Amino acid sequence: MNIILLGPPGAGKGTQAARLVADRGMVQLSTGDMLRAAVKAGTPAGLQARAVMAAGALVSDAIVSALIGERLDAGVAGGAIFDGFPRNGEQVQILDLLLEERGQRLDHVIELEVDEAALIERVVGRYTCANCGAGYHDRFKLPAVTGVCDVCGATEFKRRPDDNAETVTTRMAVYRAETAPILPLYEARGLVTRLDGMADMAHVGAAIGQVLDGRG
Repeated sequence: MNIILLGPPGAGKGTQAARLVADRGMVQLSTGDMLRAAVKAGTPAGLQARAVMAAGALVSDAIVSALIGERLDAGVAGGAIFDGFPRNGEQVQILDLLLEERGQRLDHVIELEVDEAALIERVVGRYTCANCGAGYHDRFKLPAVTGVCDVCGATEFKRRPDDNAETVTTRMAVYRAETAPILPLYEARGLVTRLDGMADMAHVGAAIGQVLDGRG
């Protein structure tokens, strides 16, 4: 089962991907993570990428394609979750070819839809324990004891500097620009399913499971 999981920052895509990895043994193929890992490991594609990055240039589609190919060949028995690729029509064709060469196919494109105003509230209100990283929210998830982390008992918390309304609005615009070229292509194949990304995380996870099991 190979899927593309889409959603703007704050939609819960990372949480759902982590659940699929844990529950179904799927592998999350994040282009950024694969790039760093390949450079560190010194794979053929990683060496190419290192040279390009050292020259201050952008990593080409050809190198990204090689990275994904290397990772697929390393084994993704539980299926793959493609994250950050494809972003345009040409990359859609590249992914099709990569999968076809390995006797595989793309099964689903799942988009977590959000309400922008509600997403801003969700993102702006979140903060974490400075010690253990446990997550909280001004409205939706306060510590049981005010000012004390439920997990480790620490009393210091922090917020990401980019968790603000302006940044969220910009991220939404970037997300729409990046997905606009690929969604119609996959819709034409009947692969796209849209789910409510603002719903309870467990509910969203169950809905994704129904899609993957052919019950969605």
